[in-house]
Amino acid sequence: MRPFALLLIFCLNTGAACQQKDETPPAPVATTPTPSTPPKEYTFSETPTWQDEFNYSGKPDPVKWGYELGGSGWGNNELQNYTNNLENAQVKDGHLTITARKETSGNRQFSSARLLTKSKGDFLYGKIEVKAKLPTGVGTWPAIWMLATDSNYGTQYWPDNGEIDIMEHVGFDQNRIHANIHTKAFNHSIGTNKGDKIDVPTASTEFHVYTCEWQPNYIAFAVDGKQYFRFDRNSSYNWSQWPFDRKQFLLLNFAIGGNWAGQKGVDGNIFPQSMVVDYVRVYGLVEKK
Repeated sequence: MRPFALLLIFCLNTGAACQQKDETPPAPVATTPTPSTPPKEYTFSETPTWQDEFNYSGKPDPVKWGYELGGSGWGNNELQNYTNNLENAQVKDGHLTITARKETSGNRQFSSARLLTKSKGDFLYGKIEVKAKLPTGVGTWPAIWMLATDSNYGTQYWPDNGEIDIMEHVGFDQNRIHANIHTKAFNHSIGTNKGDKIDVPTASTEFHVYTCEWQPNYIAFAVDGKQYFRFDRNSSYNWSQWPFDRKQFLLLNFAIGGNWAGQKGVDGNIFPQSMVVDYVRVYGLVEKK
C-alpha cells in the first residue's frame, strides 16, 4: 500500500490528532520601553531671594557688601585705586553711587570703588537684575559681574573657575553694552572669548535693567528684557568649558583705563564720573511644577 494511503487511514482513525498544526504565531505582548528621566525644567522665584533697594543712607550695607581695595592694576593695567571711602561709594536718595575721581589715591591718580557680595551673597543659579545708569567719557569702565566663590577647578582661580559679565561698558564706545563669559577654554586672553553686545544709546542718561538668567544648562543676558546673548551648556563640556555649577558672588565696580577701556587713552577732564545703581535683585532658581 502506498504511504499516502496509510497516512490517510491513520488520520481517519485518530481524528483531531492529525489536524494540521496552527502555525500562526501568538500575538506579541505590548511592551513600553522604560523612558529616560526627562530633563528638569526651571523658572525663577516671583520675589527676590536676595536684594538691595538702597533705601537707606551712608555707606553700602555691610551685611550685604564688602570692598576690594588697592591700586594694583587688577590684572588689566587699570589706573584707579579702590577705596572704601564714602566719596567713592555712597547710598543716598534711593541709589548707590560709585564715583571715580581724579585725585591722588594710594599710588594712583584716580580713586574709585569695587563692591562685592562674597560671603554675604553667594549664589548657585538664579536671575540677577541690576537697574543702573552708567558713566560717560573716554577711559571709563563700569561693570556688573560675577566670580566664583571658591576655587573648585584647575590650577588657577581665573579663568579656570569662571567669570560671568552681566554688563560692561567702555567709554570710547559710548552706546554699546557687552556681556561675556570667561572659562579656561573660552576667554579673551587666548582669543576664544564667548560674548556679544547690544546698542543702548541712552545707557548714560537713563536707567536700564541689566539681567542675567543662570540655569544649569544655559546663561542668558538681556537689557530691559531684550535677550542678546545666550551661552548654552553642551553635553560634551567638562569643567574647562562650563565651570558654572558652583556658587558665584556679585561685583559692582568702576575702573579707569586699562587694557580695554584705555585703548584710546583717558580723558582727564570728565571727572568725577559715576555709575548709579537703583537696585540689585536676585531671584532664586525653582523647579517647574
